[in-house]
Amino acid sequence: MTQSEYKARQVRAKTHEVFEYDHDDEKPGKPLHILIPGGLIALATLALIVFVAYLTWFDESLSQEIGAILLIILAPFYVGGVFLFSYGYELYNIPRAIRLTAIIVFVTLAAVVIVAVLFFVLGNMKGGSKSSSSKSSKSFSKSSGSAKPSASKSAFGGVLGGAIANKSSSSSGGSSSHHHSGGPIFIGGGRTRVETREVTKEVVKEVPKEPMPITCPFCSRSYVPVEHNFICPSCGAATPKELIEESQMPKD
Repeated sequence: MTQSEYKARQVRAKTHEVFEYDHDDEKPGKPLHILIPGGLIALATLALIVFVAYLTWFDESLSQEIGAILLIILAPFYVGGVFLFSYGYELYNIPRAIRLTAIIVFVTLAAVVIVAVLFFVLGNMKGGSKSSSSKSSKSFSKSSGSAKPSASKSAFGGVLGGAIANKSSSSSGGSSSHHHSGGPIFIGGGRTRVETREVTKEVVKEVPKEPMPITCPFCSRSYVPVEHNFICPSCGAATPKELIEESQMPKD
């Protein structure tokens, strides 16, 4: 058995030694034929382990029971891939390969635990932010719901007040536009008979006509003087007095 001259942490020198050993036809075995497949298996299995842990404890798309079963199934494949890598890396030295495998697995397990804890903490922070946002939205809906009855009450009060005002104005308008007079009328004869007649006098009020548009003598723009404060909106000239009187004359 060939003993390696370098330790495992001397990566550059160790890799060069493994490469030279693999290309030396006088030495038995081809360590690269074991090291490369073992490394690929270990990396692929580790990626699957991290992905399953993410789906289980962070994304929560997998149940914890299924996630734990998948991790238990993937763990031997990972350990086997690491051992093949270590066996080729240590040039077929089984004790040193087992020690290197234990070190790599321990470091990887610690890294996976750290990543899982981070995912768990981030998941709790995400859930806490969601719950706080839902609570704030609920409180906002409650406050808006409590404000709606008062607004509806005030609107109802405004409508009721407007209806009363309209009723009072219509009653006052009716009293001002109609004059009721009545009095006893005596008719002579053998007997006296009293008749009461109601006379209604209707008063017609003139409704002011809407102002008529005029044409500006300076820019020939048509406009209503009252709506533009008696100033032409196009050229800014003041409206002549005769045109103002013309716009206020009733339309035939």
